[in-house]
Amino acid sequence: MVAPVVVVLAVLVLYPLAQGVWFTLTDINESTIANPVLDRPATYSFVGLRNYLNVLSGDPSFGSFWSTLLRTIIWTGSCVVLTYGVGLGLALLLNRPMRARALYRVLLILPWAVPVFISAFAWKFMFNSQFGVINQVLGALGLGQPVWLGQTDLALVAVVIVNVWVGVPFMMLALLGGLQSIPADLYEAAEVDGATPWQRFRDITLPGLRSVSSTVVLLGIIWTFNMFPVIYLVTGPAANPNTRILVTYAFERFFSGASRDYAVASTYGVLILSVLLVFAAFYRRALRRQEAFA
Repeated sequence: MVAPVVVVLAVLVLYPLAQGVWFTLTDINESTIANPVLDRPATYSFVGLRNYLNVLSGDPSFGSFWSTLLRTIIWTGSCVVLTYGVGLGLALLLNRPMRARALYRVLLILPWAVPVFISAFAWKFMFNSQFGVINQVLGALGLGQPVWLGQTDLALVAVVIVNVWVGVPFMMLALLGGLQSIPADLYEAAEVDGATPWQRFRDITLPGLRSVSSTVVLLGIIWTFNMFPVIYLVTGPAANPNTRILVTYAFERFFSGASRDYAVASTYGVLILSVLLVFAAFYRRALRRQEAFA
């Protein structure tokens, strides 16, 4: 009964992963890969760890790995912190008795239900420096009208806003489920003992959400670290160095240029996987230690 699952994983995950790792040890590109249509055999050769050394050296011709990694960490941290904070705030509001609560839930889920490309294109139009509603509002208030999606750090701010908009509904729903699993008796007993709302939030809500929070934060970090569609759709196919993260540079290297460099793109893919695996291992270990001391 397990065999079909193993076969599917081997075909869809393990084999491509093994092939990608092999590509990192070669100099394969568009001109050296086998092409059955042109009846051209493969001519790439084994180069060992040269691709890893070139990438990790920080050479700008190989994507400035360390500066791109730093930008990726800033992008991921900003998105996850804002998404968790806004999602938790909305979950707390929806967990309270109010009129039309079901309607509010449906409206807040809409950004998650709408396809990402529609949200990205809508925000791209709103960020337009000449016709976008955001700059029109800023102009009406007498404020500056910046070029959001130009070659400045504002482009990174813009894609962070879009990604938070897309990710908040999932975070809100997950945290709302966690809030509803906390026994109401704990809040009633704390209120009888004279605990303030902040004390109830700190000593009951946050500990009660620990297991849910740890899971959604880990998932949020993994998803955001590899979030290619939002950046690509909002900033366009032209590479913007101010919004370049590891996964977008791997895409550029694989699909752009006169000679598509499959070896370096695969090297970035393996390094991204390695970074996430190391982070996940340390993250889970830190959580276990925290639970042991709790």
